[in-house]
Amino acid sequence: MSRPGGDIQEQVRGRYAAAARSASSNCCEAARCGSDVTAAFETADSRDFGTWLYKADQLGEIPDGAALASLGCGNPTAVADLRPGEVVLDLGSGAGLDVLLSARRVGPKGFAYGIDMTDEMLELARKNQEESGIGNVEFRRGLIEDIPIDDAAIDVVISNCVINLSANKTAVFSEIARILRPGGRIGIADIVAEDSLSEAARRERGSWVGCIAGALSFAEYEHGLREAGFTNISIEATHEVADQMHSAIIKASRG
Repeated sequence: MSRPGGDIQEQVRGRYAAAARSASSNCCEAARCGSDVTAAFETADSRDFGTWLYKADQLGEIPDGAALASLGCGNPTAVADLRPGEVVLDLGSGAGLDVLLSARRVGPKGFAYGIDMTDEMLELARKNQEESGIGNVEFRRGLIEDIPIDDAAIDVVISNCVINLSANKTAVFSEIARILRPGGRIGIADIVAEDSLSEAARRERGSWVGCIAGALSFAEYEHGLREAGFTNISIEATHEVADQMHSAIIKASRG
């Protein structure tokens, strides 16, 4: 479940800092999850890596800066089944797109947190929050392997193409289980490899910081969640992003 860390974290931080600066300058060309896999994520709808998966009316609810820096591979807010009054946490919240959308979904009696390790993204997210006028939101600096949230404080955890970037996914799954309330749930978009694809083959298809080399297989993902105490696990591929690699929606409940 864990992979050698090395300087992966700093590479990821650098990539996302550059994306935040690009979005702040209204330069969406560089605001993608790794230029080495740009071609793999092109679609008939858009060249953007993640924003084509959001409905136009959703994107119309939030500032342009949040959408420009969206580096996700799915739309977790569409499947997380958020309910009024719930507390939701977005891991790797970036410019705040999914946090702001979630805050609207849970309403004024609910709350949405965003966790990110990149100062430039946090600055952009807070700017987007201020521009949106949404008050039930807080962005915190932190690592997804060491989440700065109290035990059993969250109803729903979402994340958009971030867990694949971690070099210690066992720690990530354990932390998610820790901060979820009993019966809490996850709705995550991530990159997942077919079970027949070796780690070496994944590395051949793209870099770690490009959201490819660090992806777990379907079986590895399910095993990791089950070991962390999750039940009702489902992993559903939505679209292929590289040969034998897919964007997927992962759902599970804390036992």
